[in-house]
Amino acid sequence: MKISGTTRILGIFGDPVKHSLSPLMHNEALARIGFDAVYVPFHVLPEHLPQAVASIRILDLLGVNLTVPHKERVCPLLDVVDSQARLIGAVNTVVNRDGCLTGYNTDGSGFLRSLAEDLGFDPAGRRILLLGAGGACRAALVALAQAGAGSIVVANRTPERATALVAEFGPIFSGTSFASCSLAREALTAHLPGVDLLVNTSALGLGGESLADFPWKKLPSGAAVYDMVYGFEPTPLLRAAAAHGHGGADGLGMLAAQGEEGFRLWIGQAPPSGVMKAQLLAAVAAR
Repeated sequence: MKISGTTRILGIFGDPVKHSLSPLMHNEALARIGFDAVYVPFHVLPEHLPQAVASIRILDLLGVNLTVPHKERVCPLLDVVDSQARLIGAVNTVVNRDGCLTGYNTDGSGFLRSLAEDLGFDPAGRRILLLGAGGACRAALVALAQAGAGSIVVANRTPERATALVAEFGPIFSGTSFASCSLAREALTAHLPGVDLLVNTSALGLGGESLADFPWKKLPSGAAVYDMVYGFEPTPLLRAAAAHGHGGADGLGMLAAQGEEGFRLWIGQAPPSGVMKAQLLAAVAAR
């Protein structure tokens, strides 16, 4: 990698961010096409997000990704929010076009692509339970409903947030039935029978935490588990799922798929096919 006065800057804003594998896959893709840019991580605390967004213009960054906990909070700080991102209420990709900052959400499409490629799962008519009620959950919920999911349950530590999410999207997606609950064992037990897919959209597991006292015996034997959290080892949720006989996948596939779409938005062309995912898998295999 050669850095010069013409090198453009891309990056990711997050808290935490040191775990991110986005720099690895984006820098490889940039090198493959010979584009003069570098992708770097920026540790941005929530209280500093307004200044960080302003720095995109000031420093003439080409664009950035947003991860936890900034995806929802960034929306009012941007000049334009794409219609899909506006519907979701969260942005994971910002493009700087001559000082005009436009927000997009590529998480939903990346999630659906990963479900298809990594689990062979088609949401149409299926029953899905989402853990969490933040920006990633909103993207997953919208994508699943648009793909024809039969029913979606949102479970969150603060049940009021889950209830608000269901109340917001229920009228928009009349073809999907919605429900909400807390993460309490008895609440989950009532909703797990009949579920085809369990999805963790929260940051649970990012620091090695597990979902204590989860009623695995109530989850149907054929149900799959998808954890948006990823790392160099199986997440605590996926380890528990495997111990109870459930197949699953982590967020590496989603990371690669949403990253390819973001790359296209920044650079104006898609990265070489499969390069991003191959980099991620190689990094995991090397550990």
